[in-house]
Amino acid sequence: MTPNQHERSYGSVEQLDDGRWQLRFTRQLPYPKAKVWHAITEPEHLTEWFPTTIEGERTAGATLRFTFPGGQAPPMEGEMLSYEHESFMELRWGPDILRLEVRAIGDGTELTLLDTLEERGKSARDAAGWHACLEALDVSLRGEPEPREHMSIWNDVHPHYVEQFGPEGATIGPPEGVK
Repeated sequence: MTPNQHERSYGSVEQLDDGRWQLRFTRQLPYPKAKVWHAITEPEHLTEWFPTTIEGERTAGATLRFTFPGGQAPPMEGEMLSYEHESFMELRWGPDILRLEVRAIGDGTELTLLDTLEERGKSARDAAGWHACLEALDVSLRGEPEPREHMSIWNDVHPHYVEQFGPEGATIGPPEGVK
């Protein structure tokens, strides 16, 4: 998929029965499931697209620590809530619950990212962030250099999420350092 196609692959938000909000992104990737799984779970690949490191065992119940590159924000604590090799991992990432699922489809893989938020007000901001991260992931999977540079797409897609999710979804603004 080209970057322009990803720009049209926007995420969505919905309110869950318990009152929380969930962002959903689905990407059809032309890569084998094992390749995508390694890219979303292994530390050496996460550095190319994920906003933090994920330190800790990949087993349910493991304590996790997340550190932002360059100390952009304080580290966060979390927990691996569930983990099934080459299928899904669900973790507490700060106050959010993040779930990444992979499923083989034909010669490729369907990746679903779900981010369950306590606050609707950060849904536009976080959606733009995950959109940018998934763009960098695709660039990394293609083997292109400097995938993190593609995360600048945040500035291009954030207005769409603000418009799509409405003012209630954009009460918490951009992360520090993002204009």
